[in-house]
Amino acid sequence: MKLLALDTSTEACSVALLQQGHIIALDEVCPQQHSKRVLPMIDGLLAEAGLSLNGLDGIVFGRGPGSFTGVRIGVSVAQGLAFGADLPVFGVSTLAAMAQAAVRLHQATQVVAAIDARMAEVYLASFSCDSNGELQQLTAEQAIKPQLLAPLGLSGKVIAVGTGWQTYATELMRAQPADIAGDILYPSARDMLTLAQPAFNQGRFVSAERAEPVYVRDEVSWKKLPGR
Repeated sequence: MKLLALDTSTEACSVALLQQGHIIALDEVCPQQHSKRVLPMIDGLLAEAGLSLNGLDGIVFGRGPGSFTGVRIGVSVAQGLAFGADLPVFGVSTLAAMAQAAVRLHQATQVVAAIDARMAEVYLASFSCDSNGELQQLTAEQAIKPQLLAPLGLSGKVIAVGTGWQTYATELMRAQPADIAGDILYPSARDMLTLAQPAFNQGRFVSAERAEPVYVRDEVSWKKLPGR
């Protein structure tokens, strides 16, 4: 299979390409520059691989949670490319992608992923690997104030990933002691490809018009923003 993945949901802009079982990826931290950077990065990867959009089998995108604007950019770009090339799409959780990075880089079996959601909150979910080494989500994605997080109840070695752990380590440690992986701050499209491959094989990719973002924050929370 040949799949393209992209994510613009956090301060990082990430694209990756799977071809013949090999993944090439580009990751840049470029706050508020995603709309300018993501398409040139995609063009560069396709050119390096000698592929066109029409030669792909599907497009994977970071569905959130993350920055409201960033998530929208990622979904919109994925939809636009997919419509133009008549390709199916699949959305991957940004929190799951970071957890998968912990599996890849640290052989983690238990992970708590947290993204700094601003407004004194984090987006958070916990994960573990099953007997086949595949990542499974343990808790629902949530937007929560770190000091209000109930104990997650994980025992043994737990890896913590994401910017939420950089900002609110003390508060989050009270709910779940963990080893913080400082090398995994943002989701990477590389790990989204890993998570998307089983979905492709199982026929779970959907048409472009069915691509949906996941914001996690409800409408009430968004109304707290200035001017809303």
